[in-house]
Amino acid sequence: MALRSYPLQILALIFSYSSIISSLNFSYPAVFNFGDSNSDTGGLVAGVAFPLGPPTGQTYFHEPSARFCDGRLIIDFLMDAMDRPFLNPYLDSVGAPNFQEGCNFATGGSTVLPANAASTCPFSFNIQVAQFIRFKARVLELLAKDRELEHYLPSEDYFKQGLYMFDMGQNDLDGAFKSKSEDQVLAFIPTILSLFGTGIQILYNEGARNLWIHNTGPLGCLPRIIANFGKESSKLDQLGCVKSHNKAANLFNQKLHDLCRMFQEQFPEANVTYVDIFSIKLDLISNFSQYGFKEPLAACCGYGGPPLNFDSRIACGQTKNLNGSIVTANPCNNTTEHVNWDGNHYTEAANKHISEQILAGNYTNYPMSESAKINQYICSSDNYSHD
Repeated sequence: MALRSYPLQILALIFSYSSIISSLNFSYPAVFNFGDSNSDTGGLVAGVAFPLGPPTGQTYFHEPSARFCDGRLIIDFLMDAMDRPFLNPYLDSVGAPNFQEGCNFATGGSTVLPANAASTCPFSFNIQVAQFIRFKARVLELLAKDRELEHYLPSEDYFKQGLYMFDMGQNDLDGAFKSKSEDQVLAFIPTILSLFGTGIQILYNEGARNLWIHNTGPLGCLPRIIANFGKESSKLDQLGCVKSHNKAANLFNQKLHDLCRMFQEQFPEANVTYVDIFSIKLDLISNFSQYGFKEPLAACCGYGGPPLNFDSRIACGQTKNLNGSIVTANPCNNTTEHVNWDGNHYTEAANKHISEQILAGNYTNYPMSESAKINQYICSSDNYSHD
């Protein structure tokens, strides 16, 4: 059926919406972040003892970063875009960190599902939400006693005006594949997202109104996943990524988008932004040479050489005795040529590219409340007809 006529009002509304997408109003007084290693700026290092040492990586200012990267993460670039300082982790109280413009509750290895004794990280989403509630209550308590603390803590208004960022779910899918079949993993996705929905509703009840939600990336394109699950060529797609894991990530993202839209409809005061990280990362891996990269899948910091430079027995930066030889998983000479850093995470160069795509608005449904208004207007208009 072809669209017969469009009234000028609808066209004007669409063009107005397009301008919103292309120039994000990305300015908030504070940011409160929840997530895993993709946005952990030091939480896991502060909260967990590492018998083998903390994650390796150097930030661009040449100091230990405690990030799972060779430099800045996506969230670091987004904070730069808002002209805000990098977020201090909630768990790091050493050195009296400044939380005036936000706080990072993300910790590497975190899951949406509640942590148990076998979990890599104890700080799952429900714990991060509980930490935020405690943080907010303590901040308001302290500010009531001493207003001078506003130089170090967010003011009460910041909790409602601030941006609440989320980047979780990858570890839940990853963990599920270790004990479940592909069909079982797919069937398990609604359970994961139900718990995520509960968490963001709790935060909404605490005053969160601006929600910025990243979907999960192409899990099947991580060198670690390819090394473990892609030993048979039939399990790989044309890019060399594991089909089952990317299929699960795609379904997770579809359901997450549905959850975001339903949340927006249920809570009209919320401003829900859904960011398609999967498409950005998959485009980067698919068209890596166009963006100045030479290695789309191989880890920069690893061991084993081409095609993946990844060996599960030795992590980035470690030295071990493998089969009678002392070997070290060293970084590559030029990290800017690699999309992947250590088999699990992206390089600073890749994160910079991803952030630029986010800020351009090309993969961002922002805000879903405005999108819903436009769709409702177009679909309910009597001024157009179909053949």
